[in-house]
Amino acid sequence: MATSASVSRLFAAHAASRARPRAIARWLWIVAALVVTIVVVGGITRLTESGLSITEWNVVSGILPPLSEAQWQAEFAKYQTTTQFRVESGPAGMDLAAFKFIFFWEWFHRILGRVIGMAYLLPLLFFAARRAIPAGYGWRLAAMFGLILGQGALGWYMVSSGVGETDLTSVSHFRLAAHLLTALFLLAGLVWTARDLVQLARDPAARPAHLTPGAALVGAVLFVQLMLGAWVAGLDAGLAANDWPLMNGRLVPEIDWSRGAVWTLTHDPFLIHFLHRWWAWVAVAALVWLARSVRKTDRFASIAVHSAFGTMVLLGIATVMSGVSLWIAVSHQLVGALTVVATTWAMHSLGRRAA
Repeated sequence: MATSASVSRLFAAHAASRARPRAIARWLWIVAALVVTIVVVGGITRLTESGLSITEWNVVSGILPPLSEAQWQAEFAKYQTTTQFRVESGPAGMDLAAFKFIFFWEWFHRILGRVIGMAYLLPLLFFAARRAIPAGYGWRLAAMFGLILGQGALGWYMVSSGVGETDLTSVSHFRLAAHLLTALFLLAGLVWTARDLVQLARDPAARPAHLTPGAALVGAVLFVQLMLGAWVAGLDAGLAANDWPLMNGRLVPEIDWSRGAVWTLTHDPFLIHFLHRWWAWVAVAALVWLARSVRKTDRFASIAVHSAFGTMVLLGIATVMSGVSLWIAVSHQLVGALTVVATTWAMHSLGRRAA
């Protein structure tokens, strides 16, 4: 028995010596930066209403954009069958140049998705082949690759809601929210795992951080705010009012409840805009608590959380008062992703103390 135990310890020590937690952490940070980038490009795609410009999902042939005038005309003809084109192109219609502009953003968004997939898969296979993945982390890395694959499927599921025989002039705001929230959940997983691996590189005996009940509650509050933000984007509810703190001169906007409470709570742009701007203060309170909880042990995380949500609130107000200016709204979404990064960092610091 003693010999067997000694062999097991030697095997574990040998496996640990081949692990490269710091290198894997650096790779995950690079992928996290790519995810933030695609969230921003996704925001531009939505704000320019480019998402329905490519009506098919071709994993391989879709890598190249149209290369000839005939190919461009063929793609344009497909887009002209959508309800979005028929309803929103205006009396003068859309010319090919305008179509090329919206096509670019949807194509670039899809290309970035493929880049992220390869930027994750190839290093994952390399680290696995070298047996450089620390014990207990293989399943986590594999799960995040599953999320990346799921994002591709969710992206097409979202686009398919606005093509074909449909009354929608844009994608379903429910599917848009699922697509965005999954990307942000992946981002949080990348940050959390990278931080666990950095701690492991510093101390081979370090254990993964715990998700504390307080941190989980903060995460749930932020999740609701992000979901409401996605619904606002999907329903163009940001255009429901361009004043603040009032909405069209009223503290509480007029809401039509005639279609039922459930439909109104999930579809009425005035109510969803109202909920998004005021639930933000619940999120602020939760984030202030989180930042103060880690202030003594991780001052960087505390400052990052305060800076992120403060900037996001100001950009949200500016987005409303500018009538949803493209670049202000995109900046709001960028800082939203960075708020997820800062919040995850602080939640990890809280959980590391618990561990």
